[in-house]
Amino acid sequence: MSNVVVIGPDPALTELLASRLGTARTARDAEDLGELAAGADAVVAVPGELRGEPLVDAAACLAEKLRGVPHAVLVSSAAVNEPNAHHPGMVSEERLPALRKGNAVARRWRELEAAFGGALEGSPTVLTVLRPAALVVPGGRGWWSRLLAGRVAFTPLGFDPTVQLLSPEELADAVAWALEHPRPETYNVAPAGGVPLAKALKAAGTWRVPVPFAVQWLARNALHPLGAAPVDQLDYLRYSWTVSDAKLRQAGFRPSGSSSSSSSSSSSSSSSSPSSPPVHDPFGFDPDYVRRLGKYFFRFLHDAYWRIEVRGLEHVPRSGPAVLTGMHRGFQPWDGVMAMYLLTRELGRTPRFLVHPTLVKFPFLAPYMIKCGGLHACNENAAWVLERGELLAIFPEGIRGAFRRYRDVYKLGRFGRDEYVKMALRHRSPIVPFVTVGSAEIYPIFGKISWGWWKRYTEWPCFPITPTMGTVPLPSKWHTRFLEPLDVQLRHPPEAANDVATVRAISREVRARMRSALDDMLRRRKSIFFGSIFEESAA
Repeated sequence: MSNVVVIGPDPALTELLASRLGTARTARDAEDLGELAAGADAVVAVPGELRGEPLVDAAACLAEKLRGVPHAVLVSSAAVNEPNAHHPGMVSEERLPALRKGNAVARRWRELEAAFGGALEGSPTVLTVLRPAALVVPGGRGWWSRLLAGRVAFTPLGFDPTVQLLSPEELADAVAWALEHPRPETYNVAPAGGVPLAKALKAAGTWRVPVPFAVQWLARNALHPLGAAPVDQLDYLRYSWTVSDAKLRQAGFRPSGSSSSSSSSSSSSSSSSPSSPPVHDPFGFDPDYVRRLGKYFFRFLHDAYWRIEVRGLEHVPRSGPAVLTGMHRGFQPWDGVMAMYLLTRELGRTPRFLVHPTLVKFPFLAPYMIKCGGLHACNENAAWVLERGELLAIFPEGIRGAFRRYRDVYKLGRFGRDEYVKMALRHRSPIVPFVTVGSAEIYPIFGKISWGWWKRYTEWPCFPITPTMGTVPLPSKWHTRFLEPLDVQLRHPPEAANDVATVRAISREVRARMRSALDDMLRRRKSIFFGSIFEESAA
């Protein structure tokens, strides 16, 4: 395409885009664009942002000038995805989650896209919307460019989300591709993986200073009238807002770089960075983190504090996908963490647990769960794990199973909508049930308080009353047993996932096996804190 005009308020970005596009010219403002757009084949609009928020009014003004131009490419932002504890990670364009908190930055980006589309409605102009991940432009005016180019970055204490960073060269290549393939579509533009925020800042040569969120919130509110970024921008440094580029890859384009290389290129000292930056898990799982904690901390808890005995490891597949189905007790996720550590240590396979949003909502707990492999509980994330031949771990009773009163703690509750069975059927994976006796005693719940404000804040079903009030877990004796797998992939075709009767029958069989194993283990248990169920069984 020979006659392209690029316009936007960030000279560093618009000039780079024009240079990469070869024959493109840059417009200084809307009036200048009006003259240049008259004979243009296409216009690339990069509305940009002011203090972290997009310039919605400017975007609507620009769009009015484009009516009649054959093709327009709007460079929006992946920040249309509101960062929060419920964001599932790696979302597609069609799965844009509803705004839960009303984040002003995400809302304004959505308004920008709506304003642009509304202004061009009824026009013959073909509008392609690109939503790039966080752009890192050397000398750029964007919020992420300035964050990674600064000497100091103040980040919320106790959070380390996975972020996707895109170089301007990669964006330029995506724009060039979009100009060659004019389609009325919206595409995410992002590297396949991500990078933890702390590592991105380190690679950029920026000193990270963690500050409690409440302190930053107060400071941002006080300084916003003086030019500070909006307080809602802080959520992009606390929670996930990653996107999937699958649609763009299927259409024929994929960025060649990585988030790590983009963060390194933002630093003047990038020459000292590795030539091949590491590729990180897109959801934040960190095997080195698990290895470091496992060396002493997890090992102490597993072998010395809870003295966990295990049987049935031979039932866990050594390769290929499988759905591990367990019961969660003790209201804190120690049983899941110990199962993860055990399988990592003994089999070299780290199961990816589907977790409730409350486990990634709070400082320190959020990075801990994410780095240990936790994934937001949804079908898309489950499919992502199984399609890669990994172990998927699920507690089908949900969060309410973890908050059972102690008198009912070893009763199995309802298994929700039996989604775990559908996942196993669709992805041709065996189901491996497992049960643990002893984890319920680390925080036995003797009472519950139903505070509305507490349930809204924590998303817990209640405030539990335990002997140590959720502080130090009791040193109960644990026994974990992995049961013989149900090879549902051999008994049923994938289409059986749509048959309600088949799914229910499989779930009842899983639940019955777990119930039988629990009854047998409880019958053999003589003490909460001492003795071995399995030795007695062997005898």
